[in-house]
Parts: sequence; structure tokens; C-alpha cells
Amino acid sequence: MNANEYQVDGSHYKDMTIQPWEVMEAVLTYDEFVGYLKGNIIKYSMRDGNKPGAEHDGQKALHYRAKLKEVQDKGYL
Repeated sequence: MNANEYQVDGSHYKDMTIQPWEVMEAVLTYDEFVGYLKGNIIKYSMRDGNKPGAEHDGQKALHYRAKLKEVQDKGYL
């Protein structure tokens, strides 16, 4: 299953016709998109367990990591 086929903590993005990160992938450069994904990995990793109601942040960091791996394996946008 690729990263676009699942979502942590709900389905509000997955249920959209096009997911926000698909739009970003289309309009950002490769380096910008990779930076966006890395930034979210850092954010969710650091926030995990430190924000009330953010019990899924560790899983979100892993989800962004899965997307980053897919993008890096492809090597281009």
C-alpha cells in the first residue's frame, strides 16, 4: 500500500479527490517537496506525546517518512 492509500487519524485527506500533498508534489520542486516532507517528520516526531490530543503524532511522522521514501525512490517529480 502506498502512502496515498491510507491516513493516520481519520480520512479527511484521503477522501478528497486529490490530497493536499499531491497538489504540493505537483507545484513544488523536488527539493521543496522533500523539504516539506522532512519538516513534517521533524514536527510530528518532536510533538509526539507533548501536545494534548496528539496521540497519533508518532504514526503521522512514520506516514510522512513512508511518503518521503516513495518520493526519494522515484528520484524526481
